[in-house]
Amino acid sequence: MIAVDDLNHWVGHLERNPQTRTPNIDRLAAMGTTFTSAYCAVPACEPSRVALMGGRRPWTTGCYYNGDSWKRFQKPGEGLSAQFLKAGYRVAGAGKIYHSMGYHPEEWTEYIDASGMTLNGKGVSKYDGYLNRKTFPDLKDDDLLDWHAVDYCIERMMKEDEQPFFLACGLYKPHLPFVAPRKYYDDFPLKKVKLPPHRDDDLDDVPPAGVKMAKPQADHAKMVKNNQWKVAIQSYLATISYTDMNVGRLLDALEKSPHRDNTIVVLWSDHGWSLGEKKHWRKFALWEEPTRTVFIWSAPGVTKAGTKCDRPVDLMSVYPTLCSLASIEKPSHLEGQDITPLLRDPGATWEHPAITTHGRGNHAVRSGSHRYIRYANGDRELYDHRDDPYEWTNLAKNKESAKLIKEFDALLPEKEASESRKKSK
Repeated sequence: MIAVDDLNHWVGHLERNPQTRTPNIDRLAAMGTTFTSAYCAVPACEPSRVALMGGRRPWTTGCYYNGDSWKRFQKPGEGLSAQFLKAGYRVAGAGKIYHSMGYHPEEWTEYIDASGMTLNGKGVSKYDGYLNRKTFPDLKDDDLLDWHAVDYCIERMMKEDEQPFFLACGLYKPHLPFVAPRKYYDDFPLKKVKLPPHRDDDLDDVPPAGVKMAKPQADHAKMVKNNQWKVAIQSYLATISYTDMNVGRLLDALEKSPHRDNTIVVLWSDHGWSLGEKKHWRKFALWEEPTRTVFIWSAPGVTKAGTKCDRPVDLMSVYPTLCSLASIEKPSHLEGQDITPLLRDPGATWEHPAITTHGRGNHAVRSGSHRYIRYANGDRELYDHRDDPYEWTNLAKNKESAKLIKEFDALLPEKEASESRKKSK
């Protein structure tokens, strides 16, 4: 299982941004099935990961935001890795699987000791490559923890052992700081970097609750004022390339391993990322950019090479699907859908939408053709992706949208767990 932090849909095979360079992630997509309409449970690291790994949605647990201390919402023994441990697997993890690289030790056979390693390299500051133009240190590939997390997983993958294994490799980049070794910038000369499709008036038909999430006077105002927009995009693309290199190392090792023909591979990104669309940056919102994820499966005997599935799915499906594919017990608390039928037949009938939550009462529903957003105060947005893939025209107030909105409302929870704390800034 390869988990990537803050990677949006800027990968080659999803064709959202032609500038990106992801030959290895695309190679994995060519090995199996990629989901072109996959979405996070929450557009924030901590609640997204505990929802995926713990199997419960945020409106059940009350874990809505970063800083909510995920261990309060998931007991030891309930997590995905624990099910494989109970089933007799050797269970090893490295890097960021849960938030801040935390984990329940009793749910793992072993976990990487990251002492003495750094996430970003020595001398790198939080907003390097993002909100400032500080000269990047002369980093090497192995200055970052991701390199060592991959080494750790490769070593365990190569063992000739009859005991089945579950390996979780959490790659931190492209999370802030947007910094990678200088060679990864070579494909993205600043003078050729292009801004994502956007409109200056895009927030004009967005209701107040949506504008509040966008925070146009925060990061975006600074980007424009300091002429930093393209610099940030260049750096984001470079960090994606660094991560793609590490994914390639894992795939190369799998090809050489004694387990190449009977190993399931799943790659997911915990949520998307906005880079100026709707004058919004980072995650923490319910539109397409911060919620769409990369989601790829390769399962011997199940998936067919190079297939794409356009059915809407969300990352709550990871836990039940891995249990199903490995024929191990599914805990009764799981709230996600098993997508094994779609892995076998990407064109199969699928009646389940993808649902994303950001704070109590704020939800997005993604169907095959529409995105519907309902905020806690009753504000709404509706976009038709058939002719509006960048969500520029809010249809929520149109009379002809009333029936569809009613259908989407029926999919959202009637009862929701209370927020345990106020949202951090």
